[in-house]
Amino acid sequence: MSGEKPPVEICKGVNGLEKVVLREVRGSSAEVYLYGGHVTSWKNDHGEELLFLSSKAIFKPPKAIRGGIPICFPQFGSHGNLEQHGFARNRLWSIDTDPPPFPTVSSNKAFVDLIFKPSEDDLKIWPHSYEFRLRITLGPGGDLMLTSRIRNTDGKPFSFTFAYHTYFSVSDISEVRVEGLETLDYLDNLKAKELVWNPWEKKARSMADFGDDEYKHMLCVEAAAIEKPITLKPGEEWKGRLELSTVPSSYRSGQLDPQRVLQG
Repeated sequence: MSGEKPPVEICKGVNGLEKVVLREVRGSSAEVYLYGGHVTSWKNDHGEELLFLSSKAIFKPPKAIRGGIPICFPQFGSHGNLEQHGFARNRLWSIDTDPPPFPTVSSNKAFVDLIFKPSEDDLKIWPHSYEFRLRITLGPGGDLMLTSRIRNTDGKPFSFTFAYHTYFSVSDISEVRVEGLETLDYLDNLKAKELVWNPWEKKARSMADFGDDEYKHMLCVEAAAIEKPITLKPGEEWKGRLELSTVPSSYRSGQLDPQRVLQG
């Protein structure tokens, strides 16, 4: 059909920032900004938004975009000497025209490959060379997958922490239940691989890029590597994957494949 939109489209977004739109034939979609390698939208085939994006999000460097799926690298939170959550989320990524081999991609999947390498200024604050490749895939059923590949291209080892800081959209935070984490031990609000976060009322009001009442409509459930930093020797590569899918609300955690509930 002449009016059919392409499965992958590069266009301008807020404030003229470049973004990639992924579309699936049944109607689901995702939007990825090159600024931060940042997924800002994921809609199901009914057009319902599944990710939270603040109405006050600032799409202007060097501020990180509030909502969606920020990439926290090479540091999560303030657990280190770098800025909060590292700097990958507020740098300009590029479309990777020559990505390394991935498993066979079905023709009915929309995807984009991005790459981020440190600039001279980045090397001054974190003196390690690397290639960070990110593939964002929208599957035929509307599933969203982010696959990160971080390779040490330096002559010495380095360590880092990492997170997919996923903001989910919820209708009412008081009615939300997170299943599958009941048997885990917790370190305050910090797990080694999973993190659940909501700013709540007081902190929400102190955040310039977050509406006072928006905490009622979001919840972060994050796949992360935090407690034990990842160390890469020269030439080594680490891969971390986040796979998101939706199921009817009548499901319970016991009915889900535990390998697909949280992956990172």
